[in-house]
Amino acid sequence: MTPQEASAYAREICRLAPVIPVLVIDEVEHAWPLAVALVAGGLPVLEVTLRTPAALEAIREMAGVPGGVVGAGTLIKPSDVTAAKEAGALFGVSPGVTDELLAACEAEDLPLLGGCATVSEAMRMLARGYDVCKFFPAEANGGAPALKSFAGPLPQVHFCPTGGVTPANAPDYLKLPNVLCVGGSWVASAAQMKAGKWDEIETLARTASQLPR
Repeated sequence: MTPQEASAYAREICRLAPVIPVLVIDEVEHAWPLAVALVAGGLPVLEVTLRTPAALEAIREMAGVPGGVVGAGTLIKPSDVTAAKEAGALFGVSPGVTDELLAACEAEDLPLLGGCATVSEAMRMLARGYDVCKFFPAEANGGAPALKSFAGPLPQVHFCPTGGVTPANAPDYLKLPNVLCVGGSWVASAAQMKAGKWDEIETLARTASQLPR
């Protein structure tokens, strides 16, 4: 997969909903009902972070949910890419990028939403052929005002800001011309998953799906 093809796919999935849930799943049995609730609430694109032992099996489970587009987050090294692809992930997300990680994603045909924190990093991604990136950590790097300033010199690059994004500040990002969607963890908390409050999660997802952009 070429960088251009990867960016085209990333742009397509980022346009499916204004919010991509960033999910930390501790129990595999939570995966299916969680995905069903989020998709029913209007958030079909799901990022399962590779931060727990259950993550890869959760991706396998969620990949079978009708209407879902499941990806693997927190890709750090090439072996993460291979494992994510084998688990059924349709895309990857990383906090930052390295040449090795990009090469692995291209070799595995796994579209990557690679993390950038600065204009220089975004320029390096653009030079390689990627024009859709993750802006991370968004709030710590200046939030929406910082990302707005990226649009002047780099209007051709679009972003999914993640990290500190909340229902309160998400609209500030979504109104920017260079933002396709945001990533957020507020739609599915660990406490809600542990308690099996799938109806609450679906309601939060539905509200998030209606955020204007």
